[in-house]
Amino acid sequence: MAAPKRMKFGVFMAPFHRVGENPTLALERDLELLQWLDTLGFDEAWIGEHHSAGWETICSPEVFMATAAERTRNLRLGTGVISLPYHNPYMVANRMVLLDHLTRGRVMLGVGPGALASDAYMFGIDPTKQREMMDESLGVIMRLFKETEPFSVKGSWFELNEASLQLRCYQEPHLPVVVASVQSPAGVTVAGKHGAGVISLSVPRDMIRKTTLKDQWAIAEESAAEHGQTVDRNEWRLSVGCHLAESRKEAFEDIRLGSSRVVTEYFGNTLGHEIPDVPGDQIVDFMTENNQWIVGTPDDCIAGINRLLEASGGFGGLLIRVEDWAPREKILKSYELLARYVMPQFQGSLIGIQTSNKWAADIKDSLQVNRKAALQAAEIAYQERQ
Repeated sequence: MAAPKRMKFGVFMAPFHRVGENPTLALERDLELLQWLDTLGFDEAWIGEHHSAGWETICSPEVFMATAAERTRNLRLGTGVISLPYHNPYMVANRMVLLDHLTRGRVMLGVGPGALASDAYMFGIDPTKQREMMDESLGVIMRLFKETEPFSVKGSWFELNEASLQLRCYQEPHLPVVVASVQSPAGVTVAGKHGAGVISLSVPRDMIRKTTLKDQWAIAEESAAEHGQTVDRNEWRLSVGCHLAESRKEAFEDIRLGSSRVVTEYFGNTLGHEIPDVPGDQIVDFMTENNQWIVGTPDDCIAGINRLLEASGGFGGLLIRVEDWAPREKILKSYELLARYVMPQFQGSLIGIQTSNKWAADIKDSLQVNRKAALQAAEIAYQERQ
């Protein structure tokens, strides 16, 4: 198991907002959460792109990120993800480079083939071609980031003539790039091919060929070696549902209703995904027991992350999947508990404090003798002056 010296912590914000609530206020709540994460010292936030189905309501991660950048100071912002088959690759690269400058290097590019079948259908895109389209597009985007001379490309679904970027990336050698890996080995294969990072679900979803986390990383490494690239575990992030409270009972009860709604109403009834064959009010128990979510106390979260490190062989970042499954104050409290008690365990920030505490405890008896001797000497000196 390879644990990073300093694990990155962030969120994966699709987001998920139940149909029926005020969408304007929901988006404002998303921005408020990012401000809170910035205050708490989280490292990054990844923002999704979706166009249908009613729950995931950010259509342009770049526009949302530009707004969030003005409300935060240190939080890095990534597209989680831009669905490449929906866009000309030049426009994706150009918009991201603009954001790279406007944020002074706080942005990251996450890409994928497009997660919602309804989006692809609406745009007239053949779902069997989406992953090939993503690979083709990403290859061009990487060239635009790296090459300074104009080049022409006649792709299977786009064409560029003597293309080059006017603005170069603010970050050197270019802004970070990651590929989403959700339902097939295609994501990690493409990431390896282009030497990019990876965002994976902590438990791969609906894969036809059962693929463990270790299998996924092995595929990325094999693909990288085949194409003369390298991949770095520190740039591998796992996304997981997580909710924390002061007690396990409180944490489970906080999200018992909300978690049932998102799984049954959205993933089941709207998207048609397979859902757990348990009563709705037991979904949170099922998902937690099967290591698909981390629910409980900070200690439970620490144990859950260690299980993921063991299952994966090591990764560099943990992304909490943003859920609207509890009252606002409970959600904000959950992130606060994670920042106060979980993050330090995986970022090395407690080493000096723990060492100093142990040192003081080990010599406390002799220090007490010295302290009492000093008090006695002071008392004697006072009496002598009288």
